[in-house]
Amino acid sequence: MRRSRTWARLTAAIGAAVVVFAAGCGPGGAGGRTLTVWLMSGPVPDDTVNAIGKDFEAAHPGVKVDYQVQQWDGIGQKLTTALTRTSGGPDIIELGTTQDAQYTSQGALQDLTGSVGELNGPQWLPTLKESGAYGGKQYGVPFYAASRVVVYRTDLFRRAGITAPPASADEWLADLAKLKALPGVDPLYLPGQSWYALLSFIWDHGGDLAHNEGGTWRSTVNTPEAKAGFAFYKQLVDTSGTTAAKDTDEATPQQSDVIAKGDTASFIGFGSDLAEVIASNPSLKDKFGAFPIPSRTAGKTAPVLEAGSILAIPANSKNADLAKDWLKIETSAKYQAQLAATDSVPGTSTDTSALRATPVGRAMVAASKDGKVTPVTPRWTAVEADNPLKSALTAYLTGKKSLDQAVSDADSAITKTLTSSS
Repeated sequence: MRRSRTWARLTAAIGAAVVVFAAGCGPGGAGGRTLTVWLMSGPVPDDTVNAIGKDFEAAHPGVKVDYQVQQWDGIGQKLTTALTRTSGGPDIIELGTTQDAQYTSQGALQDLTGSVGELNGPQWLPTLKESGAYGGKQYGVPFYAASRVVVYRTDLFRRAGITAPPASADEWLADLAKLKALPGVDPLYLPGQSWYALLSFIWDHGGDLAHNEGGTWRSTVNTPEAKAGFAFYKQLVDTSGTTAAKDTDEATPQQSDVIAKGDTASFIGFGSDLAEVIASNPSLKDKFGAFPIPSRTAGKTAPVLEAGSILAIPANSKNADLAKDWLKIETSAKYQAQLAATDSVPGTSTDTSALRATPVGRAMVAASKDGKVTPVTPRWTAVEADNPLKSALTAYLTGKKSLDQAVSDADSAITKTLTSSS
């Protein structure tokens, strides 16, 4: 799943250059070979990538590793071109969670089903494992994930008389009403097209996005349960009186830029969003807490989209053996612990102690226990490209369409895309 600028800016140092490691082969003799690794600009820090390279070098003397950082913008076409080459393409690629099925269905990725055990499969994050599977086989290895949580200003909550995070959706609404009474404060920055947040509300009310009927995926958005999720979204907007526009998402403008101005009490996002806020306005450091999106069922958290990435080996790779060895190192407990220390949920580990060291991290760990993914179908990337859910939200929130009409139109559009052959 493609991510916004918030992921990229945390590792600008990675994206600034292509890092080349000297590495080599083991007893099998792979001298003179080059392993090409494509990772996306994201939350994986330089020191982790360098350490993986050094460990690979120690185990494979003589093999050269060409590590290349890619940008999310335009990556689809670049991957399509690379995966159809007869030679010279990448041997390991990072994919968003909605991309694996698309390339797997085209025969572009290697079947890793037989290697799951040696790649620490028992420790895999279930949601990312699901994203990397297709047709009963495994093609992707979990890399890292992140769950959106509610990040809030502890000082503004106290000023409004709120002494503890809400334990239910109703308490959340009540707290927003209290915050609304504070002069000059935006209780919840929630743009009208934050469809990732919408998914939590749809799932929390028992709805879903689509289901598979005998091999054909169809939308399930036009149901009472899914519509209840839309209705709750509108309750949040109306109760908070958010200043956010109803026809844009959290990337336009970047919500971290808005939060950094200092008059927003809460927002839905990642730890990386908060890092950007603090970088822009250091005076806000230590003024934020976080809690999982509350469920309508008191004491529970709402299901949350597990955004993240998986790693795969292209079918045209000439170095699949080396690629698997690199993946063995990356999925080891040593490096998964380092991922947990970067405000990411490690894809292959149950040890989240480092992640729980921060308020956002603790909230993410709690939220991830009920993580979900979008439908694992090759056509879902096409759904996101046009995204009828965004259009439906704007039409409903602005009053241009009734709830029933907005959702019905979105449902029809999603089904049309899912059943299209192109």
